[in-house]
Amino acid sequence: MRLVKRFIVIMVVLISCVGCDQATKSVAQSHLSETDTWSFLGDTVRLQLAYNAGGFLGLGATLPTQWRVGLFSVSVLILLLMLLSYALFAKAVSAPMLLGFALLLAGGVGNLTDRLLYDGVVVDFIHIGIGPVRTGIFNVADIAVSAGVLILSVVMLQSSSKASQPDVEP
Repeated sequence: MRLVKRFIVIMVVLISCVGCDQATKSVAQSHLSETDTWSFLGDTVRLQLAYNAGGFLGLGATLPTQWRVGLFSVSVLILLLMLLSYALFAKAVSAPMLLGFALLLAGGVGNLTDRLLYDGVVVDFIHIGIGPVRTGIFNVADIAVSAGVLILSVVMLQSSSKASQPDVEP
């Protein structure tokens, strides 16, 4: 896939996902609170505002501020730039891989934007589950990251499956 096509795909996914992520976070901050929960579909989906100073499920939230900024802002920015470079310039990037990379980039940029705008925290507001089995509170950027990881995992599993099959000549 040519560089221009890759760039266009990445930008479309990035603008769409980051725009949706930031718009939903803005609505969540306008209409939700950290103390009240809105419940839908028999309490399967809950909306509740949360500010996450850490990473996944709040991990690292109690680190000193300098460490958190370094870990969740500076290092994430470096990783995102490396991922963007790989997605644009690597020779063996298929269309599904490019989509996975673009979703990872979009989710990372969405949450990094929060950290830069909201003093090092990420706005979360979606909470799903059935009964006592529930997810952590997350946002649209987290969904993009999860979808990107899922796509890349499937691509890698398919590649390793094909590579492990012996060549049989008729």
